[in-house]
Amino acid sequence: MRRLRSQLSEERGSAAAEFVLVAGLLTVLTLSVMQLALALHIRNTALDAASEGARFAALADNGLDDGVARTRDLLSTAIGDRYAADVTAAYVSFAGHDSAQVTVRSPLPLFGLVGIPGGLEVTGHASVETLER
Repeated sequence: MRRLRSQLSEERGSAAAEFVLVAGLLTVLTLSVMQLALALHIRNTALDAASEGARFAALADNGLDDGVARTRDLLSTAIGDRYAADVTAAYVSFAGHDSAQVTVRSPLPLFGLVGIPGGLEVTGHASVETLER
């Protein structure tokens, strides 16, 4: 009985078990942080493309279709065609000032680049230039 108690109280081999538990936890934590960074990168890229498309559409000699095309081109180049599929534009008026608004709806990546379709929506605005005559 004493021998059994001494064998149960020994800590031989526990380092390997502790290493496996800690390494698994650190791996999950690292992958989660990397996934969050990827989602934020895609959000920031989509927001920048929407803002650039709105600025392009707001120029005096351009229209909404030009802004949508510019946004799609930027998104396709930076992230991929899948993220440039749903881009819309409209002119809106706020406090007497007209502005161009470009909205991008794209997948929100949850596991790698796979995620919720339409889960991310960003909008870019720019004041519309007018030609003085």
